Amino acid sequence: MTYYHGRTKIMRGSVERRGFLYGGLGLLAVAALPRPALSLGRIAAGEGEILTISDGNLTLPMAFLYPDVPKGELEPFLVANGLPTDALSPDCNVTALKRGDHVVLFDAGSGSNFMSSAGRLLENLGEAGIDPASVTDVVFTHAHPDHLWGVTDDFDELVFPEATYHMSQTEWDFWSSAETLARMPEERQSFVVGAQARFKFIEDKVNFIKPGQEVLSGVEAVDTAGHTPGHLSFLVHGGSEPTLIGGDALSNTAISFAHPEWRTGSDHDQEKGAATRAALLDRLVADKATIIGYHFDHAGIGHVERKETAYVFVPA
Repeated sequence: MTYYHGRTKIMRGSVERRGFLYGGLGLLAVAALPRPALSLGRIAAGEGEILTISDGNLTLPMAFLYPDVPKGELEPFLVANGLPTDALSPDCNVTALKRGDHVVLFDAGSGSNFMSSAGRLLENLGEAGIDPASVTDVVFTHAHPDHLWGVTDDFDELVFPEATYHMSQTEWDFWSSAETLARMPEERQSFVVGAQARFKFIEDKVNFIKPGQEVLSGVEAVDTAGHTPGHLSFLVHGGSEPTLIGGDALSNTAISFAHPEWRTGSDHDQEKGAATRAALLDRLVADKATIIGYHFDHAGIGHVERKETAYVFVPA
């Protein structure tokens, strides 16, 4: 298993306006990042390969992430694991599968309209040698901004114009519903508006999928609802061991593994999210599967091991 690292390269698109956005203004944005956004790693996947490619990082207040965990329990755990106690800055790892004549992205990153520290995917696709026009499929774990909003650029053009888009029917229906907007807390209503705006550009190119379905050859959809109502993970078969592309079903390499039972404010259904984490960790251990987490550090790739009454993430 090999990894590669390198300085971010600015990719100039074939469309002049897009090239200006990501090649010119992107330089200023990258310079402002607290750490460089890089292409992170790759592993073999049978006759193909899987790459993790950085979209930058987010900043999320701890009061939002774990409001129900007593500080006397939460803060000592964070300190012991070298984590800040006020906020987390999770990486955003977009996964690419290159196999045969398919170039598949799992999620599309944030684009330029979510957080200023994210939206670096196009720059780093260039480093990974992937032309956006060569992407054949974009497979979504869910429709939160940092996974969906990167499908269009600032000119409302599709960033991956030749791709077919794959999403859970449940996920699409949830974010498309007028009732969802009405019931969503005010601070998250922009998530709904943003999803609906981007759905308009892919609705004629979307393939709706369900858990258990083979989305593409050797790629199985796995039900990991809880974080969102239709959240899916994807099990890639064909190598010496299966690889699960987990989206946000597991979100932190320390907290999600040691305390899957902790409710998190990032989950739409917090009880179901916790149950999904526990079941998924059990399955990953039993299957001896590789796991790739969208918000994991350590290149996002590793394995799960049991540790006492919980689990530990072992970076590959």
